[in-house]
Amino acid sequence: MTDALTRLLAARDWLMADGATGTNLFNMGLSSGEPPELWNTDQPENIRTLYRGTVEAGSDLFLTNTFGGNAARLKLHNAQGRVRELNRVGAELGREIADKAGRPVVVAGSVGPTGEIFEPMGTLTHAAAVEIFHEQAEGLKEGGADVLWIETISAPEEYRAAAEAAALAGMPWCGTMSFDTAGRTMMGVTSSAMAEMVEKLPNPPIAFGANCGVGASDLMRTVLGFASTGTKRPIIAKGNAGIPKYHDGHIHYDGTPELMAEYAVLARDAGVRIIGGCCGTMPEHLRAMRAALETRPKGPRPTLEDIAALLGGFSSASDGTGDTSGEPRRERRGRRG
Repeated sequence: MTDALTRLLAARDWLMADGATGTNLFNMGLSSGEPPELWNTDQPENIRTLYRGTVEAGSDLFLTNTFGGNAARLKLHNAQGRVRELNRVGAELGREIADKAGRPVVVAGSVGPTGEIFEPMGTLTHAAAVEIFHEQAEGLKEGGADVLWIETISAPEEYRAAAEAAALAGMPWCGTMSFDTAGRTMMGVTSSAMAEMVEKLPNPPIAFGANCGVGASDLMRTVLGFASTGTKRPIIAKGNAGIPKYHDGHIHYDGTPELMAEYAVLARDAGVRIIGGCCGTMPEHLRAMRAALETRPKGPRPTLEDIAALLGGFSSASDGTGDTSGEPRRERRGRRG
């Protein structure tokens, strides 16, 4: 029990994670298509502001601004030679803010997907994927990240490669997948299949779960799928703040702080140990979530009907496992932001 996250989980029933990275940075002036990771060196004060905002809102852990900080993604911006530097600096800025918090705050090194397709459908090999993730992991480790936070993964092959890279770097890790197509990941993984896969890894994560995807209600249905497997491993939920809508030239998420507070309580009552937000989740959402988690008594595990009533209907009738509970009421698509 040597890592900071495991210690916090042992001491607390639930932990609150952070909210969006991209949405907050766009509000600070990041241009569409501009890699946010370059701001670690070019606009460090903005990144400090991002991190500080989550801590002040009550987060017990926050993710570094390194989601696309792997060579495959940075190559699109001719920055593939800066992987180690950008990840190290992203983690160093996080360490600086966390160490000033006056309470234990975990710096989680964000590791997003490569954006490439594995063989035989694509060209990415397991060895190449491990190398890509390992390079990023070493930069985050150098910068002082407490854990690696592998997120928004769709393919089981990529999840396994990232896990192997964490082992090579000697880093504890967590890992979430994005369930966004009728209760499955883009590559067809169900909640139960993910729970099974996690336990078969040589170095299982501290915690696993879901992030991003469609919306908070769909994510909660996936979380219930994890819980139904009987897993004893801590579950993570990071749902989007409502549905993305185009308004005045930019994407706006319509989820209110009140909606996200309901989601946070439902997640806690469903047995989730690490609760946060993804796209569209701002400090005001986090403050409402923290207040609800601290003041509202624990209730029974919510049903699908409870979730739909409080968060809105599901985007599809199926949860991906053959369960067709919940009528589709509205179409929702999400990307990490």
